[in-house]
Amino acid sequence: MKKTSTALLALALTWMTPALAGIQWSYEGKASPEHWGELSERWQTCNKGMYQSPVNIQHPINGNLPPLQLSFHPHAKSIVNNGHTVQIEVEDDDDFLLDDQRWTLRQFHFHAPSENHINGQSFPLEIHFVHENANGELAVVAVMVVAGDDNPALDMILSSLPPKQHQVQALQQKLQLTHLYPEDRHYYRFSGSLTTPPCSEGVIWLVMKQQVEASPAQLTQFTKALIHANNRPLQPLNGRQIVN
Repeated sequence: MKKTSTALLALALTWMTPALAGIQWSYEGKASPEHWGELSERWQTCNKGMYQSPVNIQHPINGNLPPLQLSFHPHAKSIVNNGHTVQIEVEDDDDFLLDDQRWTLRQFHFHAPSENHINGQSFPLEIHFVHENANGELAVVAVMVVAGDDNPALDMILSSLPPKQHQVQALQQKLQLTHLYPEDRHYYRFSGSLTTPPCSEGVIWLVMKQQVEASPAQLTQFTKALIHANNRPLQPLNGRQIVN
């Protein structure tokens, strides 16, 4: 495995942990997104990178991309509210084929409101499923959540959430990820970055076109658990193409 790929994977698997490099960052105040690149030399990509995420998805190129074919294996390990997000660690929980490579889920987490926009529209909640291939490269599948019917998978996640931040709790029940993915598996694809420090680039983004539903009460619970908004502002495309 390449050193750069290994480092990128390690950062993704600890995505949004406060212990990252021992440097505190935030979504507010002097350590907010516009200052991330100033907090560490290793984080300068946050300010100087040309292929940053999230983005506003508009005017995609029609590439006739086939729908994502996902295989689900419900082996979620633990859940934590790490002060930046609610994150679930998994063991080979789902996988898919892309570019003749297999991508395996390592963790997923939540942003409220959404980080990516679609045609200028923001959503109440966005789920990021972080996948890895055999070379340690990353692909993030993003799913937007809108207000609607109660979502049983989110019920299980919210009921398992530890009462205190940074407290890791084992997940005793099997998590049915099918409820967190839309029935229509078509997506927008673009090249981007991690949306938190160090904002490393080279990440494949697959943003699902169709949304999933959650009840207004569930959306409110996530907002309360996160305490404050945890969405990085939109980043310029800088000539990147979005394909669908």
